[in-house]
Amino acid sequence: MTNIPHVVILGGGFGGLSAANELRNSLSTSEVKITVIDKKDWFMVGFAKLWIVNGTRTFENSTGSLNELPKKEIDFIKDEIISFDLENKKVNTKSQKISFDFLIISMGAILAPQKIPGLEENGFNLYDHNQLLEIRHKLENIESGKIAICIMGMPYKCPPAPFEASLLIDSMLRKRGIRDSIQIHFYSPAPITLPAAGPNVSKQILELINSEKIIFHNSSKIKSVESNKLIFENNEADFDLLLSIPPHIAPKIIYDSGLAKEPGFISIDRDCKTSFENVFAVGDVTSLTVAENMAVPKAGIFAEGEGITVAKNIISKIQSKEDYTLFDGKGGCFIESGRDTASIIEVDMFSNNKPTTNLTESTSDNLSKKIEFERERLSKWL
Repeated sequence: MTNIPHVVILGGGFGGLSAANELRNSLSTSEVKITVIDKKDWFMVGFAKLWIVNGTRTFENSTGSLNELPKKEIDFIKDEIISFDLENKKVNTKSQKISFDFLIISMGAILAPQKIPGLEENGFNLYDHNQLLEIRHKLENIESGKIAICIMGMPYKCPPAPFEASLLIDSMLRKRGIRDSIQIHFYSPAPITLPAAGPNVSKQILELINSEKIIFHNSSKIKSVESNKLIFENNEADFDLLLSIPPHIAPKIIYDSGLAKEPGFISIDRDCKTSFENVFAVGDVTSLTVAENMAVPKAGIFAEGEGITVAKNIISKIQSKEDYTLFDGKGGCFIESGRDTASIIEVDMFSNNKPTTNLTESTSDNLSKKIEFERERLSKWL
């Protein structure tokens, strides 16, 4: 009997789970062995974090278990990846050495609050699931003052999320009847709200947050944080509660292996290949540059598309077919208004060789679609 090809997937997020499921839905256990490795055993759609902050969700009700994967004939190993030897096709975890024929690196981006002096002592990390309940507690108890939401590095995951957070926080404070005693200030290092979405959509998002009296400060590059004070390159600002989106970097193993240089990400093209044979990278751990120095945003929907692209190309290779797929760069991100509606930022990264974006109307139907998006993925992948 010939050896069954082994596809090893590092990371059980959008990219890893979409690839694993695409492979298994197309090939039987006699055609391919699939192993997902992740140091945590749960998957969560990132936007559920904001629902935990505003109290409409709990962490437990927002996750799916990666331990369900074996039911789909996909092996799951909960372990930490220590190193990989890409030449000799081996992955080393804390407890074992695993050989692969194909490797998909979908390890995501790491939050690096330690890169901003004083941040960990004086502010909260809006993207850290361990801090969500404490953030909610602060928002439920604040009576007056200034809330600062600050993006502290580019690129970061899910570009619309911080703006959505500001709108949902505005909504929480309105429901408590204290919105008039609290200012919400939003700081970004970028010149416009959403550079990845271009000037038109950025202007619409600016109008959306301004309509709720949320004040946007552009080109605010953070240097450090002190007690109740943000120190920017050009000025400073005070706050009573700081919610930060810290800088993002790739996992250390990516730098150790030479796949990327700190603080960058793995450079890929639309085929998601790395410089090593049969080694692919997808999702937030990568940087896929499009025309005009723009890169594909770090968002789950794009990781999912890249994961499916890689899976299809691995399937073709296993079946000795000539078919070849390129990532289409299409996707959409939801942005909730805080008024029981949502808009969708529709993105096509490669239309006419330049990205096009569109912001839909904010409707309750789009909010239903957002809830369905999460439910569908948890049920079809796990």
